[in-house]
Amino acid sequence: MPAELHIVVPCYNEADRLDVEAFSAAARADGRLRFLFVDDGSSDGTAAVLAALAGRPRCEVLRLPRNGGKAEAVRRGFLARLDAGAAGAIGFWDADRATPLSDIAGFARILDERPEVELVIGSRVKLLGRQIVRRQARHYVGRTAATLVSNMLGLPVYDTQCGAKLFRVTPGLRGLFAEPFSTRWAFDVELLARWIGASEGSREALERRIVEVPLMRWVDVDGSKITPADFLKTPLDLARIWLRYRRLL
Repeated sequence: MPAELHIVVPCYNEADRLDVEAFSAAARADGRLRFLFVDDGSSDGTAAVLAALAGRPRCEVLRLPRNGGKAEAVRRGFLARLDAGAAGAIGFWDADRATPLSDIAGFARILDERPEVELVIGSRVKLLGRQIVRRQARHYVGRTAATLVSNMLGLPVYDTQCGAKLFRVTPGLRGLFAEPFSTRWAFDVELLARWIGASEGSREALERRIVEVPLMRWVDVDGSKITPADFLKTPLDLARIWLRYRRLL
């Protein structure tokens, strides 16, 4: 497996949902695992919760002075890890642990066993024997958006918006995060567009370098920062991404 696993955890007003003990236990259990919690200008007690985490092994905190959205928190976290010389793999994971932290090892195993793979992403596929719990409205909006995104990117991706992704550290990784994203919530799509634009080879070759992992468990946790207005803005965000990156796709 990769020698180092760096996980960026964007946090905005997560004082009531952030399980300090769960993250701390995961870090203790796997010596490769390092968490960077990015406080995205929280206005609740998140800073105090993260202060307790910062003193624990392999847990660090980056505080942003103002709220810039999940996209900017993830971007700044990745750049901070790369500036610190991170090797192996860097990913991001939602603070509410909707995707279990135990899945990180499985994502890393794919990178280890398949050297050609650069990106592993979680996919919320509701099948028998799997616990995938999503609000109906989010599911239907997500499926519609996923179909549009798949056609736009030219890749048969099922779920772009799952907050569990792991990138192999390559020379080109920094370029994906060098510039701020143009969207706050659909940045996962923009990130994939940048990755496609920076990659060489046929579509078939690209598909061999990215793996979607159907999750065994994903549970929608109360307190999501996504609002109905964000859903309504999704088509506009996708159109903005298409106009900006269409020459690269």
